[in-house]
Amino acid sequence: MTSVWKHCLRFVAWLALALCSGHAAAHKASDAYLQLTGASTGTTLRVDVALRDLDVALDLDANGDGRLTWGEIRTAWPALEAYVSSRVQVDGCALQAGGQALERRADGVYAALTLTSDCVLAAQPAIRYTLMRELDPTHRGIARIDVGGAPSVLRVLDPARPATLATREPAPVPTAAPRASAAETPSIASTPAPASSASAGEFLREGIHHVLTGYDHVLFLMCLLLPSVMRRTPLGWQPVQRLGQAVLPVLAIVTAFTLAHSITLALAALKLASLPPWFIEPAIAATIVLAALDNVRPIFRGPRALVTFAFGLIHGFGFAGVLAELNLPPVQFAWALLQFNLGLELGQIAIVAGATGLLFLLRGRPRYPAWVIRGGSLAAMSVGALWFIERTTNLSLLPL
Repeated sequence: MTSVWKHCLRFVAWLALALCSGHAAAHKASDAYLQLTGASTGTTLRVDVALRDLDVALDLDANGDGRLTWGEIRTAWPALEAYVSSRVQVDGCALQAGGQALERRADGVYAALTLTSDCVLAAQPAIRYTLMRELDPTHRGIARIDVGGAPSVLRVLDPARPATLATREPAPVPTAAPRASAAETPSIASTPAPASSASAGEFLREGIHHVLTGYDHVLFLMCLLLPSVMRRTPLGWQPVQRLGQAVLPVLAIVTAFTLAHSITLALAALKLASLPPWFIEPAIAATIVLAALDNVRPIFRGPRALVTFAFGLIHGFGFAGVLAELNLPPVQFAWALLQFNLGLELGQIAIVAGATGLLFLLRGRPRYPAWVIRGGSLAAMSVGALWFIERTTNLSLLPL
């Protein structure tokens, strides 16, 4: 076995391990929402964090029954406030707990904490954000910053880079109307108004981040790519002779997936179409199982690009979480959506280009059909099935 073959196998094994170790809800990246408001009379910071994330950090489920009750949350409020206060800080302001609430969002229930201070913010306040840093590398904070009546600023906060400066855009931007919310309990904190501007590149990077850390999307793409360097013949799988013969099918698959998820991403983010997470999460897992099964035993008729398009519509809803929560004004929303979708495509191209090149190098090996296509597909089916079970039950079958 050549060194190239060994390195390739190691890469495939590493990729499988990375995919198998992803969180069960990996397609929905972990996000928190922040509203920082500064005036001459003082500063207010509201932080909305998903209870599912706080449960990972603080073990809120005291009795371990897989369900969070209001009693458990109420008991844990002091620890919850201390955790958030120690990991979300504004330079120059000593923030104190000032209110608490629960709010139901599209992807679950969030704890809303209001922190206040009598300090006056600088024109460009620095936010130090380390929430979930040790627990979830996919986590991001989406912050809207309003200081002294100046135009609102939107920032993506990365716990791995805790200090974020609220640099303003040169052009003024109108402020969006507040979003209505349905609180689960009597609320002390009001819902923060949505952010109204985003810096160039913020959502481009966020789109790349979402697709690269969306392990179920990556696994689905890999299932589609495994047979791309081979042809089915009456004698079985045969390797293609030229890279161009593999590129054309891959291009059709990528184009279909891009078009499909772009459609549903836009519709979901615009709130023109919506499917609940309890349906989308298992459905995405099911697309992985079906795509992998089709590699082992063909179950779909017609061009594979059509199947990819149909499944891509489902995956688009999985990408929509961030933008759907922001309620940006039309112009700023269009700009953020364009950046985010472009980021998704750049991340997708990186995955597809790397995987196609690697698979092309491996295609001539006698055991490619058995090890890569059949073995890889069976592994993907197993992971997809486990994700499906996890997303339809309270069981946890895969490690974090």
